[in-house]
Amino acid sequence: MTAANEKHHNQQSEKVGVLLSNLGTPDEATASAVKRYLKEFLWDPRVVEQPRWLWWLLLHGVILNIRPKKSAAAYQTVWTEKGSPLMAISRDQENAIRVALHERFGDNIVVELAMRYGNPSIQSALESLQFQGCKKLLIFPLYPQYSATTTASTFDAVADVLKTWRRVPALRMIDGYHDDDAYIQALADSVRAHRQKHGKAERLLLSFHGIPQRYFKAGDPYPCLCWKTGRLLREALGLNEENYKVSFQSRFGREAWVEPYTDATLKAWGEAGVADVDVICPGFSADCLETLEEIRVENAAILAHSGGGTLRYIAALNAEDNHISCLSKLIARNLQGWL
Repeated sequence: MTAANEKHHNQQSEKVGVLLSNLGTPDEATASAVKRYLKEFLWDPRVVEQPRWLWWLLLHGVILNIRPKKSAAAYQTVWTEKGSPLMAISRDQENAIRVALHERFGDNIVVELAMRYGNPSIQSALESLQFQGCKKLLIFPLYPQYSATTTASTFDAVADVLKTWRRVPALRMIDGYHDDDAYIQALADSVRAHRQKHGKAERLLLSFHGIPQRYFKAGDPYPCLCWKTGRLLREALGLNEENYKVSFQSRFGREAWVEPYTDATLKAWGEAGVADVDVICPGFSADCLETLEEIRVENAAILAHSGGGTLRYIAALNAEDNHISCLSKLIARNLQGWL
């Protein structure tokens, strides 16, 4: 090896890559773009655990012919000049985390963003890290609560790419942070800031994305992690069990999902005459269709039409300073010994 090549090799070997990932989003708020996105998302066997032949018939024969148009209309209500809210916020998070890590570790760390479904793909992000000389990789799916449907699916996608590489980098993975002190404190601070600005609502609802009940029974720990996050947040805020509740949203299909359901809870509260409800979604690291449209619009209407008052949505932690600090510290802890 020449001196120049040896110097290049040594410089390359010092690089450590951090892959941030989230669920994904259509490239555009159109039926055709949503259809491409849903086709990839709903075909993941981690997301839908059904016999492949049966699910293929349902997906291609029914769902992809009906749902894209409806979903595109919903995306259009939240789309911004920067495109999808999830993508715009994720880019802000990526840039802020990159700055924070560079301040601490210098230029030896490389940060890339990927989406599990859609663009930028996990393959393209990993190839970018490889091209930049990263011999060690930290995989960080931005899901606070582990689930096979999200976190494990991301690890699957990473493995699918790396198994085609001649040289596989050293790997570390962050599988969640549901009870991280800084994360709980950031959630509590966001609730306090919301109350300071808008006043305290009669009830606080913590709405997490749901999973089928049979996934939970098969061993997915996700609901337990959500309940623990809820308990820790309740304790941090000094709430009693009467004025707060954990629920699960976004159920799909006819089978039973983990209960209680967010929409059913708000309907019951409306019928009971609850004046106003604050809703926070601690399982979403960035605002997206499920928070901005499903909670803020659809579920607000359910509460009001059932006889209740106003639903006030508390924004996700997004790229707030305390959230970026929390995520950056998590990354730093998991890089110990590498930098």
